[in-house]
Amino acid sequence: MEKIIIKGGQKLKGTVKISGAKNSALPILAASLLSEETSIIENVPRLRDINTMKKLLESLGVKVNFEGNSVRVEPGNFVGYEAPYEFVSTMRASICLLGPLLARQRKARISLPGGCVIGTRPIDLHLKGLAALGADIDIRHGYIIARAEQLSGNDNIYLGGPFGSSVLATCNVMMAAVLARGETVIENAACEPEVLDLANFLTKMGAKIKGAGSHRIIIKGVNELKGAKHRIMPDRIETGTYMIAAAITGGNINIVNANLRHISAIADRLKQAGVEIIKIDKKIKVRVKDPIRPVDVTTLPYPGFPTDMQAQMTALMSVTEGISVITEKVFPRRFLHVSELIRMGCRVYLEGSSAIINGIKRLSGAQVMASDLRASAALVLAGLVAEGQTVISRVYHLDRGYERMEEKLAGLGANIKRVKR
Repeated sequence: MEKIIIKGGQKLKGTVKISGAKNSALPILAASLLSEETSIIENVPRLRDINTMKKLLESLGVKVNFEGNSVRVEPGNFVGYEAPYEFVSTMRASICLLGPLLARQRKARISLPGGCVIGTRPIDLHLKGLAALGADIDIRHGYIIARAEQLSGNDNIYLGGPFGSSVLATCNVMMAAVLARGETVIENAACEPEVLDLANFLTKMGAKIKGAGSHRIIIKGVNELKGAKHRIMPDRIETGTYMIAAAITGGNINIVNANLRHISAIADRLKQAGVEIIKIDKKIKVRVKDPIRPVDVTTLPYPGFPTDMQAQMTALMSVTEGISVITEKVFPRRFLHVSELIRMGCRVYLEGSSAIINGIKRLSGAQVMASDLRASAALVLAGLVAEGQTVISRVYHLDRGYERMEEKLAGLGANIKRVKR
């Protein structure tokens, strides 16, 4: 089993290039099934989840070829309609195949994704939206079984729920609606940049979509789509993570291939904490001159502070002297990283959906275990400033969402390596 070993204390400096967004690439790879023609998708990160999606598409009879970070998808022999448990159990985003399978094959059989360590994420909105397009949906033996002889547009699909709008549910309904008969209107749609990126790809394929990136999306169904070439947007969560890496080490780094507009809430909180963030030409300069100040953070759907940055921000506040409060409004139970940070000396008290942090000057290196993707990143960040050595196990979580993270950090001067134990 692989582990990451970090010796803390190095200020980061240099330039880091941001990879393509995993949360954009996965639904776009799924959307390539909507045409019989070949699509070329560029800037695809080489990640564990991307490899899982590749295997899943290949199990459906699709040819998927990587050349560097470009993917050629040839769905000409696409015959399958099932996403089995072996794939969905390792990658919840497999559910984004439900819409394309229904639209192209008129049927789909996908394993239920279930809950996860960061809290329950129901699929009700996916099923509600697709049923509104005319799909007949049943759940049997742990599988979603959906059929539709002809999907029909619906001018009032509301994707609201107790957890707010859903990115993947919005993507699923949008992908199904592009080949449905008539017009579809999605109300309370997720407005994350990844939804807009998918809409841009679908538009290149010949789809007719208006309003993507807002809470109201209008889709006029077409008879068929063509192949397209598209470049995946930069990963905004990776961008935010490297910003915090610079902040937590008191460093001075340049970030390239990033979009500052996508991370306004993250940048705002970091600026409030005293981090200098400047856009110069095509790079973002992040540097720290004065001690970081404590700030309070509340996670919210986009354009609010993203839940996927909560663990990283917790790590930063743990070494920021003073009191800060981080409130999790998206996944209230998403604090499993806290117990491992406490092993490193973090002073934090959990009260409901909030973490109250009493920051200290320096953490202590320790053996810790990652519980999920973003928790992994938080432990790496903590290790960068901890005294002594930090050993992180179960780093396969990290590989789900960060491309060559230890190599990129080493390129910035961190004392970090991956080992097999």
